[in-house]
Amino acid sequence: MRIVITGASRGLGYELAVIAAKRGHQIVAGVRDKTAAEARYGALEEELRARIELFELDVTNDASIERLADELKEREAPIDALVNNAAILLGREAGIESLAFADVAASFETNLFGPIKLIQALLPALRKASLPSIMNISSEAGAFANAYAGDYPYGLTKSALTFLSEKLRKELEPQGFQVLAIHPGWMKTDMGGDRAPGDPVEAARQLVGILERVRPLRVKKHGFVDPAGRELPI
Repeated sequence: MRIVITGASRGLGYELAVIAAKRGHQIVAGVRDKTAAEARYGALEEELRARIELFELDVTNDASIERLADELKEREAPIDALVNNAAILLGREAGIESLAFADVAASFETNLFGPIKLIQALLPALRKASLPSIMNISSEAGAFANAYAGDYPYGLTKSALTFLSEKLRKELEPQGFQVLAIHPGWMKTDMGGDRAPGDPVEAARQLVGILERVRPLRVKKHGFVDPAGRELPI
């Protein structure tokens, strides 16, 4: 498979790229800072590194998205999966009275509008695949069933991303697509912090299995699931 992964500089995105490459897939890893990412990916063994192509990508920049889409279009090769993983976390502690609207706007630009634009740009290449997948990395922080005070920018954008995913699933699933919103869990990453119980390596391993469709998902009502493929309350 050829898999495009955004936010692949670190955390879950990096682990997804590495594990998918270990399984023999070709990876287009979108990173904000290619020079910094090359230093990290350069430590991988040569055979593995050869399966991962780093592409400087800013999901808030239309020209950056267009460059990626144009480059992949020129190759006339299908994209089997798009993983919208890039996200930011701003204004965590702010209550409604102190909430900075700039944090809300910036969060929507990255966490929601970026995935929409990537899907629009790469859909023609995804349609060329026999079993295309779109995987949006969301969070139970955006689920009504798990609503809590604070964390407005992140929670609002992840709620919207989950709903976007479900609308896409209704449109594209009849055309052979797998479309899912994923709650990967609270993981030990730069975003999740050291107190997080989850392991991004294990989450990535399970998510690559979902992209490979190695087992049927237990999805009955909607496509908001955990890395094991279990449907979660919205």
